[in-house]
Amino acid sequence: MKSHHHQLLFMFLVFFAQKIELLTAETFTGTYGINYGRIADNIPSPNEVATLLRAAKIKNVRIYDADQSVLKAFSGTGLQLVVGLPNGFVKEMSANASHAMTWVKENVQAFLPKTSIRGIAVGNEILGGGDYELWEALLGAVKNIYNAVDKLGLADVVQITTSHSQAVFDNSYPPSSCIFRENIAQFMKPLLEFFSQIGSPFCLNAYPFLAYMSDPENIDINYALFQKTKGIYDMKTDLHYDNMLDAQIDATYAALEDAGFKKMEVIVTETGWASLGDANEAAATVNNARTFNYNLRKRLAKKKGTPLRPKMVVKAYIFAIFNENLKSGPTSERNFGLFKPDGSISYDIGFHGLSSAESSLLSLKAVQSGLTKSYILILTISAAALILFLKQ
Repeated sequence: MKSHHHQLLFMFLVFFAQKIELLTAETFTGTYGINYGRIADNIPSPNEVATLLRAAKIKNVRIYDADQSVLKAFSGTGLQLVVGLPNGFVKEMSANASHAMTWVKENVQAFLPKTSIRGIAVGNEILGGGDYELWEALLGAVKNIYNAVDKLGLADVVQITTSHSQAVFDNSYPPSSCIFRENIAQFMKPLLEFFSQIGSPFCLNAYPFLAYMSDPENIDINYALFQKTKGIYDMKTDLHYDNMLDAQIDATYAALEDAGFKKMEVIVTETGWASLGDANEAAATVNNARTFNYNLRKRLAKKKGTPLRPKMVVKAYIFAIFNENLKSGPTSERNFGLFKPDGSISYDIGFHGLSSAESSLLSLKAVQSGLTKSYILILTISAAALILFLKQ
């Protein structure tokens, strides 16, 4: 009889352990992420940013380096972070495996598991960029960073990627005709081969804003903004596209298939729309930025794929949290933020500013504290009742 009681007690404890695990388990939530760019001298502190993102229920965050103030601020928040190895480090990491190991130990391992670092982006938009030495160094850096992660036993926790701009493609219209540029293919194919071996996705920075700006005469702005439009028809695949982002993603799938990587997933690591621009950037308006980002949120919330890959649910990281006042280039570059530097919203797509985020998070903590106390009380009473039952 006692062994039966012990079995019951064991099952009871396992059940409650599972319940507690459900409360604390960290998983990829939904399909919506955001880029946390910090080329600015007037934005909120990393702690305030963590509060803002938690209140907005945006769990997936990318940064462009491994800034320790950010990694510390995100500790214990449940926010899932992709850190960046900046382009300036890529040649060094490619040339020296021990430097790659040191970088991973200091910037990733040292913060796990309290800071939920889920990925390392090795460089950004290297292939197709102007530094050809970086093209040659990229694969070596990716391999050395991955090998460091693997040796530290973190390969099942931390994914290795790199993001590409659309400069890597040729013939992206219609989507089915897209291939990798000839001078890039010799660098791209070995990289894709390695990523397919370690299970990494193809990361794409896709901007309907930039595509529209490059050819406003021939592109319907409604097509770029997810608005009602006749769209485009791809005769080769017999597929219809009602928005440009889906077409950009499927062009990427077509290029991957042409290169022999039909099963690789595409993740959008940057997309967004500027709310202010120079005189020659007429599409950069608050209204267009609101329309794009509101419709994009709705599109991602449907958790559906693209016309060419209907089962590959689209995931995207929005660019960006803040307007960044120290970025170079045209005015649009400094005005992609969903939030202004003071933490207020740039325009309304359903998020709240920092001040309301801080107050809502305080009240949420109070509720959670009450729930936790109630949960512990129930657990204690249930355990006591079971012990009485076992004694009978």
